[in-house]
Amino acid sequence: MVSWRINFVQSTMMKSMVENGAKQGLKDNYVQFSELLAKNFRPVDAKDTTYSNEVLSSVQPEQESDWKLAFRVFGNFTLFSSVFAFVYVSAHIFLTSPSIIQGLEFPGLDLPDSVGEVVVCGVLILQGQRVLNMVARFIQAKRQRGDHGVKAQGDGWLLTVALMEGTNMAATKSSDYSDPYVVFTCNGKTKTSSIKFHTLEPQWNEIFEFDAMEDPPSVMEIHVYDFDGPFDKVASLGHTEVNFLKYNNISKLADIWIPLKGKLAQACQSKLHLRIFLNNTRGTEVVKDYLDKMEKEVGKKIAMRSPHTNLAFQKIFSLPPEEFLINYFTCHLKRKMLTQGRLFLSPRIFGFYTNIFGHKTKFFLLWEDIEDILLVPATLSLMGSPSLVIILRKGRGMDAKHGAKQLDSQGRLNFHFQSFVSFNVAHKTITALWKARSLTPEQKVELVEEESETEEFQNVEGESFLGIEDAQMSGVFSSTKPFDVTTLMGIFEGGPLECRVMEKVGCMDYSVTAWEPVRADIYQRQVHYKFDKKSVRHGGEAMSTQQKSPLPNKNGWLVEEVMTLEGIPVGECFNLHIRYQLENNVSKQKTCTIQVSIGIVWLKNCKNRKKITHDIATNASSRLKKIFSQFEKEPIPAK
Repeated sequence: MVSWRINFVQSTMMKSMVENGAKQGLKDNYVQFSELLAKNFRPVDAKDTTYSNEVLSSVQPEQESDWKLAFRVFGNFTLFSSVFAFVYVSAHIFLTSPSIIQGLEFPGLDLPDSVGEVVVCGVLILQGQRVLNMVARFIQAKRQRGDHGVKAQGDGWLLTVALMEGTNMAATKSSDYSDPYVVFTCNGKTKTSSIKFHTLEPQWNEIFEFDAMEDPPSVMEIHVYDFDGPFDKVASLGHTEVNFLKYNNISKLADIWIPLKGKLAQACQSKLHLRIFLNNTRGTEVVKDYLDKMEKEVGKKIAMRSPHTNLAFQKIFSLPPEEFLINYFTCHLKRKMLTQGRLFLSPRIFGFYTNIFGHKTKFFLLWEDIEDILLVPATLSLMGSPSLVIILRKGRGMDAKHGAKQLDSQGRLNFHFQSFVSFNVAHKTITALWKARSLTPEQKVELVEEESETEEFQNVEGESFLGIEDAQMSGVFSSTKPFDVTTLMGIFEGGPLECRVMEKVGCMDYSVTAWEPVRADIYQRQVHYKFDKKSVRHGGEAMSTQQKSPLPNKNGWLVEEVMTLEGIPVGECFNLHIRYQLENNVSKQKTCTIQVSIGIVWLKNCKNRKKITHDIATNASSRLKKIFSQFEKEPIPAK
């Protein structure tokens, strides 16, 4: 992984061009370098896969002849006594002559003549039934060969499990033996082993390959059952799980004994011997593919983090190297007292970390363990900001119990988070990641069907993922300009004209990123600048996200902006939302109308809100008038 950055020692209008040129040059250089290396060296991923294949090739299933197995299964007192009774009764029938018809008997019906004969008949019937059940169960179990040897299909995350053996299995039958088999479940897919008869020390030596998974697995559940026939209720011999996130080095799973949980398993100290390998066949492309998928879910550009940032994230929570950071948010964890820290989000975990005066609090939750996410509206008790309540499934997340606010009446842990700087972005990102990991395919289909009716309406109305719909908008500027919308949009194109206009109205060190598509006909960019102290007494900085989309009638553009202010008094208490609507005049050619509205979303409780709102509206109206007046004075470049 190669990361880079450029430090500009002085401001320049060519900043964006220099950055893009350097990025493309470095990329081409390292692509050429990679191609040259590939001609002489084999990638490490392929080497690791070869190693796991060599280890697994030595695993051969336990072979036992049918006659030897049959003798071990049927070589017991039940079968011998049944055979002896059958032979004895057959000899008795052969040596005796038919009895005379008496009592209620008639030709063809021979009834017992004493109570002893009734008891003997009952015993013989029960014994015969037991033998028939044993034979039927044996034949059924022999047909159930399990999923051993079935090759994995697809490209992505490949999970291979070698089930070697078990020890100290619990006995559930009168013969002091059991017929154990193992069921593995991972990401909704199941693999079943063969059945081992009459043993407490089963030897499997079987390999199971899960089809390629799009996302890396978090947990593999393992259940051991005793076979009692195809229609009988199975008896559990124990269960356990493998949490891949607790192994920061996956090689530790290459040869491991795992103790089983459960009353019978813990009493007998049952264990399974496994060899587990997790390989990624798509290399580093899996990170980019996952981020692209989540960008569509969240509706916001997600930047790939640098290797240094990912390494620091993995070190905090002791995570394996394949786990990568998607985003993080500053917030408060609510317990008895509020604790400020950071919320970290990755494909498999939801983690919280803080270090206040040397006192560290950290924990993480699996997305699959979350049962529900509730949004609590802003109240005075929540410091004027909305709150998120994370509810876990019963019995899950006990390692993170110290971070929970309460254990509800159903035995579920509840975690409360509030005071997000960008609540809408945080809420949508968290919800999208949770739905992507925890919902079953059927639930996802239901969710799509429920949202399909509203999605079309939202797109027509041009609803923004920036959260502008949460602000109460009011008009602050309206004007008609003597040029069309295409020309006026030059102030949003990021070129020299925009930089020149903005710097003349007091926006210093003005920089923008290129417009990037986020959905059909919707583009987004980032803007950053500093306020000139001549225009803003306290100075400060502004960081904003802008989104543009064509109007429904295709006669203009809608530009929406969410601005965060830093270094300005009470600037941390609110976000400023701005909506620009630029539309060509139908009645008069080469003219367009501009309508600008603003809204404020309060993140924290603050005094004098009315005065602050009035000051912001007055200042915004004045600045907008200056910006568009200055734009008219500038020479418009010919196209």
